[in-house]
Amino acid sequence: MRYNQVKDLVEWAAGFHARMARQFSEAAEQADNERLKMGLDYLASRELKMKTDLDDLFSDGMDHSEILETWFDESSEFPEPPELDRLAEQTITGSIEDAMKTATLAHERLQAMYEHRALRSRIAPEAEFFDALAEGQNSEIRHMMASMEELQGV
Repeated sequence: MRYNQVKDLVEWAAGFHARMARQFSEAAEQADNERLKMGLDYLASRELKMKTDLDDLFSDGMDHSEILETWFDESSEFPEPPELDRLAEQTITGSIEDAMKTATLAHERLQAMYEHRALRSRIAPEAEFFDALAEGQNSEIRHMMASMEELQGV
């Protein structure tokens, strides 16, 4: 659909994080060593946290309707979802490095999507909202990388 509300994108992103969490959890169940299992469980928990954070925008008691109900025109719907959907559906196996590559790429693509929306925003609160989401993805990438590097050193 060409015209969407910000809440449509937020709901899609929350669903994406849920699919990524499921992907990492399933891979953890199949992991053949404890360190890989721990890393995948950690990545799944981070994805669930991000899903919850986005879901909270609808139920945190604050009125975000000015932003969430803002309409935007995007001729390609969203700039990244087909690639992101493929990332959420691929099988994670092998190593912590492979899992980190998938997680990092997904968060970089989400960050790019949010930055794209911020640049195309017509009102300042919408731009600020998407800038904050983009910065959150950037922060999450740094946090995950540091934690996973620490796990590899154990």
